Parts: sequence; structure tokens; C-alpha cells
Amino acid sequence: MTKVDFYTGSEDKLRTACQLSHKAMQNGLRVLLHAPDESVAHKLDQLLWHFPATAFMPHCHSHEADAANMPVVIGRDEIFPHSELLISLHNECLPFFSRFERVIEIVGQDDEDAKQGRDRYKFYKDRGYELRHFDLKKKD
Repeated sequence: MTKVDFYTGSEDKLRTACQLSHKAMQNGLRVLLHAPDESVAHKLDQLLWHFPATAFMPHCHSHEADAANMPVVIGRDEIFPHSELLISLHNECLPFFSRFERVIEIVGQDDEDAKQGRDRYKFYKDRGYELRHFDLKKKD
């Protein structure tokens, strides 16, 4: 069954997505970053070219020929070059999330985003998915 992680309190959801993608890639996982629209997909693409500042994170869009070989893929549709890790940048649960071994939901700090995040958390919890929560505002 799909495992779902919530990262709440993000100051910048796209930067958080890049950080989590980099960490996953370093651990040998392939990532599908799913964007709600072309604008977000473009911003992610630009960030990934420069993130992290001292390294390179190979990536492409899901419709490109190399997608099956890339550790990080940006998607906006239902093209899945793998089923390892889905990082969702949507405000609602994606209908195809259960095709993935693991899902990461990123929740921002504003009230509306937090409310939508709670709704998504409840959705997964009510269906019996294993949930973990990471508060990004807490400093370890």
C-alpha cells in the first residue's frame, strides 16, 4: 500500500520539492514531481537547473523521450515513467496517487493551504493509508 508523507509549514513549496527530490535522488529513488499547471512546471524546471547550487540534478518532463531514464521527472498529466515516488504540488489528492509506492504532500504556511492540507490528510487517513508528518517549521 502507498505510504504518504506530509511536509507542512513550507515557506516555499517549490524549493521544498527540489530539496526532497535531491534527497530522494541521493537515496536512489526516482521522483515524479507533479505540477498543477504549466507555470509551476516551468518554475520547477528552472529551479532544478540550479538546485542544489553545488551539484546537478538530472531531470526532464514526463513526455520527453529520456523520462524513463531520469531520476527526476516533472509531470502534468498521467504519464508515469516509474512508480517510486510522487511529489504532489496540487491542492487536492491526485486520483492516481495509489499507483506509487510513496507520495509526498507539501503544505505551505498560509491558512488556505493549511486547510487544503488537512483535507488531504483526512482523505488519506480515512482510507487507511500509512501517514507520516514532518513539520518544516520545527528546527531539529
